[in-house]
Amino acid sequence: MSAADWTSIDQPQDIRLVVADMDGTLLDEHSRIPEGFWGMLAGLRARGVEFVPASGRQYATLRNMFAAKASETLGGGELSYIAENGNVVAVDGEIVEVHGVDLDITRRIIDMVNASVTAGEYDMGLVVCGLDTAYVQRTDKPFLDEVGKYYAALKIVDDLHGVLDIAVEPDDYVPGEEIILKLAILDFGSSERMADDKLAHVRDDYQVVVSGRHWVDIMNPATDKKQGVEALQRVLGVTPAQTAVFGDYLNDLLMLEAGDWSFAMSNGHPDLRAAARYLAPSNTECGVLRVVDRLIA
Repeated sequence: MSAADWTSIDQPQDIRLVVADMDGTLLDEHSRIPEGFWGMLAGLRARGVEFVPASGRQYATLRNMFAAKASETLGGGELSYIAENGNVVAVDGEIVEVHGVDLDITRRIIDMVNASVTAGEYDMGLVVCGLDTAYVQRTDKPFLDEVGKYYAALKIVDDLHGVLDIAVEPDDYVPGEEIILKLAILDFGSSERMADDKLAHVRDDYQVVVSGRHWVDIMNPATDKKQGVEALQRVLGVTPAQTAVFGDYLNDLLMLEAGDWSFAMSNGHPDLRAAARYLAPSNTECGVLRVVDRLIA
């Protein structure tokens, strides 16, 4: 069944939670927060509606983008966030859930990326995503410029194997320790092609999520943005029927299942458009803001 056009929604709904992906969804073509967002945020909060950015981006990056202006807009309040594709969930400034991958797969992916790059197979680099900071060993400007868009807290190390000495296994994590949330590979070619070639065997035990044209995330098999939305619903006391979810790419696919009001952006991946209940205007047309205005009036 194909998605209905958003204009078929003919009256306001009882929405209490709005969750939106960032790149290709909420943000404009220049990766900027669209004009009108802060007014929408104030209006939502006044009506008791929680707006939550949900992203593969780092928690620190999301807070850098939103926290100061959100506090001003909300009179000192904090936003909630789903970061690192669901591996970090924060509600009103407090981290309520953390998930990660074990040290063995981290070691294996470090070795795979190093070997592939040395052999000249792929132009790629690895980001080991910790809770405190992200770690990289590739240092060329194009790589760091692209990584810097998504990871505000970033540390360059001589050898990513050294991160294994300071991180703990997910089952051993306690607040204050470093944990590997996920492994993100930036491929300057086709991330889908590289994942099919080099990561097919990893899919047996881990999630391999193509999160963008040049990005692939390797994550805990039980963690995704859908799980992040469900965690928010539990904490906030919100039902799927009161939840609107917006996305554009494959890492948003499962998240659409968490909200009865699911929207794929018109610029989104074909698989996402096929799975969503409604089709929203593109991110360049302020699609999220326009649909929310109609949903909540």
